[in-house]
Amino acid sequence: MKKYVSIDIGGTAIKYGLINGDGEILTHSEMPTEAQKGGPSILVKAIKIVEQFCQEHTVSGICISTAGVVDTKKGAILYAAPLIPRYTGICLKEPLEKQFHVPCEVENDVNCAGLAESLSGAGRGFDPMLMLTVGTGIGGSLVTGGQIYHGASYSACEVGYLKMRGSDFQTLGSASSLCQRVAEKKQEPLELWDGLRIFRQAMLADPACIQAIDEMTEVIGLGIANLCYILNPEIIVLGGGIMAQEDYLSARIQKAAESFLVGNLASSLRIAFAKHKNLAGMLGAFYHFKACHPD
Repeated sequence: MKKYVSIDIGGTAIKYGLINGDGEILTHSEMPTEAQKGGPSILVKAIKIVEQFCQEHTVSGICISTAGVVDTKKGAILYAAPLIPRYTGICLKEPLEKQFHVPCEVENDVNCAGLAESLSGAGRGFDPMLMLTVGTGIGGSLVTGGQIYHGASYSACEVGYLKMRGSDFQTLGSASSLCQRVAEKKQEPLELWDGLRIFRQAMLADPACIQAIDEMTEVIGLGIANLCYILNPEIIVLGGGIMAQEDYLSARIQKAAESFLVGNLASSLRIAFAKHKNLAGMLGAFYHFKACHPD
């Protein structure tokens, strides 16, 4: 059976592994992105990852999920946030294909996560499916007919930039803003607080943490409602590290979103939490590759 190298490039970590033709992840690992070293360094890391697998396996393709706005035809980064300097303009597809003589396909990481959840995860059987990932920022992807909707310039569903309450969705509703809220309420350094500690304290009835989470869920609910008015998805799948707190967040986000929706939109709202977790990017990159190369 054919084997494929799949690489998921994030701002903090690069996850990578080997996937067989049935979509089974045979092995996976990760390494620090070292984003501060810039785009050229990431390309070098990707080459070394593929080299490592090629020493022991016959590789039939390279599947890449990456942060940034991606030109999927060229396999190039159209825009990347300052977190990864000199990444904008980097082409991943051409140098990897030239060196390893196998096809390479590149897609945005949130789009890959959405594709994975749509085809084999929490969104399977629902169409259209909207994916939202809540982490350092907020990302989105829309899957309909088993395909990602990219828009006119590969920038559809850049939902984090939606204008909201004098700011934008991700500035107000991300995990980063949650930590900042708690640190400010506690008058403590930001580095003392992360999502895990905040939820742990909320479960111990810490009023500042509970209030900060409630403020975040209201913003997420408002963002979901605004997107429902435009897209009317059959299901919304929530992913990202903070959404591991499904038991705490599920009813709160559902209630918040319904409060901003009218009539049938409120009653038909269906929210689920991502199934594939940290492997969604790798798996979605494989699905994207197979859509481009269906054998």
